Amino acid sequence: MRRGDVTRKTYETEIAVQLSLDGAGRSGVDSGIGFLDHMLANFARHGSFDLNLRCKGDTRVDNHHTAEDIGICLGEAFAKAIGVARGIRRFGHIILPMDETLIMCAVDISGRSDLGFDVMTPVNHKAGAFDTELLEEFLRAFVRNAGITVHLRLLDGKNTHHIIEACFKALARALRSAVSIDDEHSSEIPSTKGRLL
Repeated sequence: MRRGDVTRKTYETEIAVQLSLDGAGRSGVDSGIGFLDHMLANFARHGSFDLNLRCKGDTRVDNHHTAEDIGICLGEAFAKAIGVARGIRRFGHIILPMDETLIMCAVDISGRSDLGFDVMTPVNHKAGAFDTELLEEFLRAFVRNAGITVHLRLLDGKNTHHIIEACFKALARALRSAVSIDDEHSSEIPSTKGRLL
């Protein structure tokens, strides 16, 4: 079972995450931000990951610390779960539609972190209580701590909720493909180096 457990406690947040890459899409999420809970449940469902996450954050200030620190913890849990990445396909990509929205996502589980982010949300600066600028903050924290490269691009879309939700679903689907085991190379590290990074 490829699983990562992470706890983090600071003056701003207290977080516990359990992530299984070989799951059934089950989730139990309480981030303190309803919209983010919905996005993380979609991430688990579309990635076929099992995710349990609890966060007590300083949302009386705003949602920035909570979103960023959850990205940190989820990234650390992902890195622990993937381990040395033996046998994985490593790359994944998708062009995902959601109503009027179209998102492109490509990922490389490389041991190196980079985020290519070209997703501008329209007029609305909030989805529920979630500041739309926190999408990039969450993703940057996630990829940095997961040690992966992610490119996300908005190809079309007008509805803020749809755009953000399509990003989470596309990321999950691309990661689902990338972490899947390549039966022809199941004992190998997917790199000519013999290791990632």
